[in-house]
Amino acid sequence: MTQTAVPAAGASLSAARRARELTEATDGRVVDVLVVGLGATGAGAALDAAARGLDVVAVDAHDLAFGTSRWSSKLVHGGLRYLASAQFDVAHESAVERGVLMERTAPHLVRAQPFVLPLTGLVSRGQAALVWAGFRAGDALRLSARTARATLPAPRRLSPVETRHLAPALRPGGLRGGLLSWDGRLTDDARLVTALARTAAAHDARVLTRVRALDLTASGARVRDELTGEEGEIRARAVINASGVWAGDLVEGIRIRPSRGTHLVLRSEHIGPLPAGLHIPVPGETNRFVLVLPQDDGRVYVGLTDEPLDGPVPDVPEVPETDIGFLLDILGSVLDLPVRRGDVVGAFAGLRPLLDTNGTAQPGTAARTADISRRHAVLTSPDGVVSVVGGKLTTYRRMAEDAVNAAVEARGLAAGPSPTATLPLVGAAAPPALAALRAPRRLVQRYGTEAPAVHTLGVRDPRLGEPVVPGHPVTGAEVLWALRHEGALDEADLLDRRTRIGLVPADRADALEAVRALMGEAAPLA
Repeated sequence: MTQTAVPAAGASLSAARRARELTEATDGRVVDVLVVGLGATGAGAALDAAARGLDVVAVDAHDLAFGTSRWSSKLVHGGLRYLASAQFDVAHESAVERGVLMERTAPHLVRAQPFVLPLTGLVSRGQAALVWAGFRAGDALRLSARTARATLPAPRRLSPVETRHLAPALRPGGLRGGLLSWDGRLTDDARLVTALARTAAAHDARVLTRVRALDLTASGARVRDELTGEEGEIRARAVINASGVWAGDLVEGIRIRPSRGTHLVLRSEHIGPLPAGLHIPVPGETNRFVLVLPQDDGRVYVGLTDEPLDGPVPDVPEVPETDIGFLLDILGSVLDLPVRRGDVVGAFAGLRPLLDTNGTAQPGTAARTADISRRHAVLTSPDGVVSVVGGKLTTYRRMAEDAVNAAVEARGLAAGPSPTATLPLVGAAAPPALAALRAPRRLVQRYGTEAPAVHTLGVRDPRLGEPVVPGHPVTGAEVLWALRHEGALDEADLLDRRTRIGLVPADRADALEAVRALMGEAAPLA
């Protein structure tokens, strides 16, 4: 592997490529598969179908990872929560898919994250024993999924001294130790979606953002270019609806029960050093925790809630003060120094697209969203549109595979089995190869084998090597790379999804002028 790696052949997404391929997609030809929605599942479905040799077009009304896929906890869960509710199939599936991401398809984007559950006076000895049994069961899941011990270390008990070493911010009074566990952690969820879309493009899928599906049938869709307002038709032999919480807007009979998950964004100095994340039990709940998630950019996420959303589904969910207060209260139950409302520099909320199995989406008639199964479902409408709903970020690949299988079967397409369980995403390589790359570690964890190329942009032009905004590590080189190779079309794509600077509104405002200047300088690519 060379140290000046360039994007894999065909993996670059750009405004010029989008314009060219949108014209091709609407010229009257019939493609094999049209995918609507470019979150993790939709981008995964586009990759799955294209990797089987099918002719694929994938569209989204907004951008890559515009919806739920950018609002997660950035974790790749092993299914421990589902063991507690006896959803053994979901738990095993989660553990398998976690191993696929960590060891085969995206080791550059997913790594092991330690978590400490502090044993305070709020955690009874009986509850601690139950949680410890769960951690041991989770390790058994790892074994059953054939994930190596070197990938995910074993859980263990911690003394009070060890607990405070891993989480110095904890209140020492009444602390009798802790429980250490491990799970998968994404560098960034939106970057996973970007890698999926670019890998699909490398397999000749046409990945088209800012293209809205107006009407959907089993033979294609009427679409509108949201940049120009022009309308056209994409004809397809099979159609997959992967639009998440908006799935019911495109196909009748699908009832989604959205669940809001809120996270707070803090500066790391408000909590202090955190070598490990935290699991903080929610009082009165047996298997719910608030997570404290240290990031590599000087921020800390605290989440998450699980509240039903009634009414219309917004493009970008708002965070209510009740969610912020709830999370701060739980956080304050274990920290030595309080985190106040003024310390919250940002907040974000995502909507889980849970399938309403009650048969109704009326307020108050369904179970708590915390109790609704995270199993995914693949539904084929009477006229043949395949919709994939439910599930979670960790299992996106299996959801995509199942959706493509259903489309292939329903429409009689000639395609073999899915290869995506062993298909590396753009930038992926074995850990030793990643460690040998001549680029900063932070870039390697975001770009994998492409990190040296990104780094070189900043070396050749020192101005591009500088941070876009003081106090945040993203450089001008990364912005330029996103414009040239990652399909970013405007400042929102750059700030809110490719770099995540926008999670803190003050940082977003400070970076806007610099990002706009870089957009003006970026040479268009064919």
